Amino acid sequence: MNTTTDPLRVTLIIGSNRHGRFGPVVSDWLLEHLRAHDGLVPEVVDVAATDLPTTFAPTPEAAAALAEITPKLAGADAFVVLTPEYNHSFPAGLKNLIDWHYGEWRAKPVGLVSYGGLAGGLRAVEHLRQVFAELHAVTVRDTVSFHNAGASFDARGALVDPSGPDAAAKTMLDQLVWWGRTLREAQERRPYAVA
Repeated sequence: MNTTTDPLRVTLIIGSNRHGRFGPVVSDWLLEHLRAHDGLVPEVVDVAATDLPTTFAPTPEAAAALAEITPKLAGADAFVVLTPEYNHSFPAGLKNLIDWHYGEWRAKPVGLVSYGGLAGGLRAVEHLRQVFAELHAVTVRDTVSFHNAGASFDARGALVDPSGPDAAAKTMLDQLVWWGRTLREAQERRPYAVA
């Protein structure tokens, strides 16, 4: 593997499982950017398509649910997490998905994309930064945030004014690629050890 030029495997995590969620509209837009960005190979994990129990007991049901999700996280070089803001934080289903894993996040970069009302999901992003720091992941500095997300997209799911979000996505993905390649190369030379 050539760590400087091989494409980065990026797992997009759609973090909402609420009925009537707006996340798929934003994720469709985001996937276009991931696919168009040179050097990225995206894969999707949708919290709404998972059925993880909240007890953290290693049951056969949990093993079956993890059998599809865990390899997508373990094989990723980087992540993009798409989250709404619920009650000034991120959804419980997303936290559950994160908490079922540990080593899969370690020493990998995470880009954050949020949507919501006036705050645009930014409070959820700040909480996710704390969680991912605890898991030894690196969140990239720049984010993409949709304030009053419903009004940002038309009935076809296209952005009304794409200039700001498109520029923000490019900046965030450029940072993700830099961190992803840097951390992948570092891991090959000197694996990250956690005490």
